[in-house]
Amino acid sequence: MVEIKNPEQIAKMRAAGLVVAAIHEATREAAVPGATTKDLDMVARKVLADHGAKPNFLGYGGFPATICTSVNDVVVHGIPDEKTVLRDGDIISIDCGAIIEGWHGDAAYTAFVGTGHAPELVELSRVTEESMWAGIAAMKQGNRLVDISRAIETYIRRQPKPGGGKYGIIEDYGGHGIGTAMHMDPHLLNYVERGRGKGPKLVPGFCLAIEPMVSLGTARTRVLEDDWTVETTDGSWSSHWEHSIALTEAGPLVLTSPDGGRAKLAEMGITAAPDPLA
Repeated sequence: MVEIKNPEQIAKMRAAGLVVAAIHEATREAAVPGATTKDLDMVARKVLADHGAKPNFLGYGGFPATICTSVNDVVVHGIPDEKTVLRDGDIISIDCGAIIEGWHGDAAYTAFVGTGHAPELVELSRVTEESMWAGIAAMKQGNRLVDISRAIETYIRRQPKPGGGKYGIIEDYGGHGIGTAMHMDPHLLNYVERGRGKGPKLVPGFCLAIEPMVSLGTARTRVLEDDWTVETTDGSWSSHWEHSIALTEAGPLVLTSPDGGRAKLAEMGITAAPDPLA
């Protein structure tokens, strides 16, 4: 069952999404050499408290922190701690969410710690982020879920990888529905799987978290002994980007982007839906 939202509910999700955007801004400034991932978690907690919002990661399935901090070859679900100190040249995915009046926002970004990053890492993050936007552009009335998966995969496959070879599109994790819970139906693959079907038709009120995860090597992952941390099996570094999006009668609204996705979508020839909180 897919939860379809009305305009009032989408407005509440937008409020939650703006808190997530604020967490991104604050943690991006704090992700500097010498900071611990625990430091970033405390920054996120303060933003949530300042906005009167609740964290949707803390306690979820027993997760012990407010945000996920996934460094270098960790793809997703890294647990913040005092031992993991960020170093110049690291990359880190920060994934976080917020709840306002029972409605959820969820988004992630890849940050560069310090300076002097290898060009292939800069390109990896760019490809991952742009594939997310390709998926967002495919979120329009009349399309089906698989059209989003196809747009993401097609974009990634068409990008030349520095040094040759192919990017690894992570297989075991993907996007999801979002609304009164952080993770809801439907599950969204970041590639097209034969025999899976086209998935539900996209209609106004459909809300998704679109989140490609891409590595410089394998598409395979393993979960560490903490039952959360997911890393690539070959040690290749990875990037993770995510936004929560609502499809409305007037088009897509990127709930977790400060401008609702307006500027980026305009570059793609798409008009973003009006911001209900503007």
